[in-house]
Amino acid sequence: MEQRELVIVGAGPAGMTAAIYGRRAGLDVLLLERGLTGGQVNLTEEIENWPGAPRVSGADLGNAFRDHALSLEAEIRVAEVKKVELRGEVKAIVTDKGEVEAEAVILAMGAVYRSLGCVGEEERVGRGVSYCAVCDGPLYEGEEIAVVGGGNSAVEEAVYLTGFASKVYLVHRRDEFRADRAAVSRALSNPKIVPVWDSVVEKIDGDGVVEKILIKNVKTGKLSSLPVTGVFIFVGQAPANGAFKDLVKATEEGWVLTDENMETSVEGIFAAGDARFKRLRQIVTAAADGAAAAMGASAYIKEQLHLRSALLEPESVTAFFYSGADADQARLTDEAEKIAREKGRDLLIIDGYKNARMTRKLGVSPPSVIELRKGAVVRATPVASAADVAKTLG
Repeated sequence: MEQRELVIVGAGPAGMTAAIYGRRAGLDVLLLERGLTGGQVNLTEEIENWPGAPRVSGADLGNAFRDHALSLEAEIRVAEVKKVELRGEVKAIVTDKGEVEAEAVILAMGAVYRSLGCVGEEERVGRGVSYCAVCDGPLYEGEEIAVVGGGNSAVEEAVYLTGFASKVYLVHRRDEFRADRAAVSRALSNPKIVPVWDSVVEKIDGDGVVEKILIKNVKTGKLSSLPVTGVFIFVGQAPANGAFKDLVKATEEGWVLTDENMETSVEGIFAAGDARFKRLRQIVTAAADGAAAAMGASAYIKEQLHLRSALLEPESVTAFFYSGADADQARLTDEAEKIAREKGRDLLIIDGYKNARMTRKLGVSPPSVIELRKGAVVRATPVASAADVAKTLG
């Protein structure tokens, strides 16, 4: 099986930033992406909230991410990831082009748009039903269309679509939009946008293609019909977690739970970007996640490689595990080193607090002197004083 240090799954802003930071940290980086690098950023016509660039196209920003990663010699491979799994302590990434083993993995698969689930939606996808304004907007030149949703994506894409359509009905289940104030102001001041408040889509209808939508007022229950030739749906997102759904801890909705270093419930597996449980899902937060995940992965890999070579690979090792967070234990290390020198013994000093993963893996409770043979603990002796250390070292 191919072996790599850091494998990143997903080449959106989170994955690309992780690749950049991973390479800068000196890691061997493989980035896997089944489609266009840049992810959903490519579907955004204009981005106005990327720091330092008041207006930049999504395609240009996506290309800039890619070029930066390639300039640092990150490997980008087109492959569809079928599954990420643990095989003992081995992290395996199963793709349609073979399997890869990684020291650390960053899950940056992002999120996908949710469907409405109404009658007529599924069978008319590509025939008037769309989830991408940039992709399909030009098809509706001079037409009347509907946008469903009330968040930033719905409101901003409705404004974008007025560049093609003659009228855009903006259908929202509440009586006010959830989008940013600036986006809402821009939408409501556009004469082509017609808000349809307190309403949900019951049915998307037409002879093979979209010709109208049936909407229901959630307050009055009244049904009415809107003649439209296109329906653009922006009603939230769901994590793209199919390849790792049962691997790491997540919320009931599937959003991945991480610590501040972006590490998941599984050691050495990190998550970054829109698939992660967090309040704000934006390009800038995805990039920040990617940077943190890469640095977390770098620290993990270097810790594991060092400890593996020092503790697990030699024929025989004697080590003193202490907690660097305990002043008395920290002072005991000096005495332990002195005693080992006097007795002519090699003694490896390990901060069990800093290297908590290895401490847990070996089942050590600092302060202790342990003896290992070919990576297996054959004796572990708790010590509380210099006399205890001297007795243990013989």
